[in-house]
Amino acid sequence: MTDPDVERFVGEAPKDVATDSVDAGRSPFARDRARVLHSAAFRRLAAKTQVHTTDSGVGGFLRTRLTHSLEVAQVAREMGESLGCDADVVDTAGLAHDLGHPPFGHNGEDALDAAARSCGGFEGNAQTLRVLTRLEAKVLGPDGASAGLNLTRACLDASCKYPWPRRNGDRKFGTYADDQPVFAWLRAGSPAGEPPRRCLEAQVMDWADDVAYSVHDVEDGVITGHVTLRPLLADADERVALSKDVAEVYSGDPADELGRVLEALLAEPALVAVADFDGGRRSLVSLKQMASLLIGRFVASAVDATRERNGDGPLRRYDADLVVPRHVRAQCALLKGIALRYVMRRPGSDARYGREQEILRELVAALEVRAPECLDQVFAPLWREATDDAARLRVVVDQVASLTDQAAVAWHRRLVTGSPPRSPSS
Repeated sequence: MTDPDVERFVGEAPKDVATDSVDAGRSPFARDRARVLHSAAFRRLAAKTQVHTTDSGVGGFLRTRLTHSLEVAQVAREMGESLGCDADVVDTAGLAHDLGHPPFGHNGEDALDAAARSCGGFEGNAQTLRVLTRLEAKVLGPDGASAGLNLTRACLDASCKYPWPRRNGDRKFGTYADDQPVFAWLRAGSPAGEPPRRCLEAQVMDWADDVAYSVHDVEDGVITGHVTLRPLLADADERVALSKDVAEVYSGDPADELGRVLEALLAEPALVAVADFDGGRRSLVSLKQMASLLIGRFVASAVDATRERNGDGPLRRYDADLVVPRHVRAQCALLKGIALRYVMRRPGSDARYGREQEILRELVAALEVRAPECLDQVFAPLWREATDDAARLRVVVDQVASLTDQAAVAWHRRLVTGSPPRSPSS
């Protein structure tokens, strides 16, 4: 890594290593990892939806955004180490990548994007940058303004999945207009080009995210009983329907090509072994073996293909791009499609999604009227300092986005209905 990679947006005095022997041996990137791990935003992920909600009847067994982030960090770290990346940089990016997700997952993201239209919209990845560089309490700048966790340039860049501002027709973006100064700073030194190029560590984190949630969402779906592989094995029409879903949502490959990949994937003994999952120990072992096999394959294929193109030396920052074989991306997309078709689109889901969006829309509207008195002590001063309606709305959206699923329901009950509302899962 170079000197610019370890720079921080706000300069910090060095720690007194003479009195902190533990800190003396830590790299700047190891410090970044610790800052994310100990942040309030990271702890809140424990009560934010991944895919499966708490109405599953499985208690605390299923994944949350917190457990998902830990898994992404672990996969990213091992993949990054195999490529010669700094392990703490990719680990930090994996831990941080979902810090900006609002209550109710991507459904909540859509609701807040609509509510925030007049101030530039909402996107979970842009909100992650905002959390890291502004909203978390760790470092203050010379003017007293928050610099968030004040991570190094390399770790911030590695956390940016979509390193560009919002563009017409583009739902995915990585920064809001008022976060442009720190965004421009963290991207200093990145190669010019369109679309903007992501550093290798960000690509590793992004693939680790895809790998983790594609495999684990299916694993959790099997546990809850929402996903059963036997119909896919037995019904050709169902396989065709799934392939069409994936072609529409997750993959640029044609449905017939995805269908051939699906046939081969379902023929593998590790997947056949969980087709009749019954919840017993033997079935659980088979399910875990399936997950391990798929994660190992997806990671190893990307590492091997990247090494084949770029050689055996250390690869960091903008030395190389991650190479993922096309058939492996297709397999990953098909697993996402299984979760989409049998979990996210299961009967009754539309009513729950509508209720979740209603809660967030009404909560934003109520806070627009009742701010700053009803805002947390962190956000109320920001609202008072805002110079126009758009800036004040952004503070309100920051407040709502910071809430856990349960807190959003409780705030809605207190500020909107005055009585316990139906839970989103009812």
